[in-house]
Amino acid sequence: MPKITYIAFDGEETTVTAKEGMSVMQTAVNNGVDGIVAECGGACSCATCHVFVDPEWFDKLPEAQTMEKEMLDFVMNPQPSSRLSCQIKLTPELDGLIVRTPESQY
Repeated sequence: MPKITYIAFDGEETTVTAKEGMSVMQTAVNNGVDGIVAECGGACSCATCHVFVDPEWFDKLPEAQTMEKEMLDFVMNPQPSSRLSCQIKLTPELDGLIVRTPESQY
């Protein structure tokens, strides 16, 4: 089962074990990780699950689809590594994934 490390804007780290096939967003919600608001519940319609993917991991993710790219236009302070965590599905290859949560979601 893949592990994910969430790093808050203040540097606090939370590492959780996830079920394969779950999203990074749902795993955060299920484990009480702060900084993933997830107002739309994973429907890719609110951008409140915005994360910055660690550069080491960014190129290992599938490319963002059109809807996700459009929603990323609405996040505060987007970065080249910005993704919506509801759109990142966990696979064994993503074991060790590191994402950072933006200050704007606290």
